[in-house]
Amino acid sequence: QSQETVNPKAYPLADSQLTITILDLVQQAANYKQLKKGANEATKTLNRGISEFVVMAADTEPLEILLHLPLLAEDKNVPYVFVPSKQALGRACGVTRPVIACSVTSNEGSQLKQPIQSLKVILSATSSDIC
Repeated sequence: QSQETVNPKAYPLADSQLTITILDLVQQAANYKQLKKGANEATKTLNRGISEFVVMAADTEPLEILLHLPLLAEDKNVPYVFVPSKQALGRACGVTRPVIACSVTSNEGSQLKQPIQSLKVILSATSSDIC
């Protein structure tokens, strides 16, 4: 299986440790039904204001098909991050196919509230390094 190259436009890109943390939380969100898979559904959650954070795959080909998401996320003040592999993101989302983008959605009484908050703090710090 050929490993897609990571596009330099995929920024901020999570390092291996952060990727594990993100994919772990994505997997839990999938179990709690707090996950929307795919670029289109991620866009919908951002527009509806129910997205906690957005995760995108840096090896998406062509990457342009999801580059509207960071712009929209910045507009809505939602943290976003790239992980290296769409295959791994798909597995974390609980599907057999690759997933190029997903959005973890908010749910007031959720047990994931605390882990989501702490990850958002890390992501905000990561993305503020950009500016």
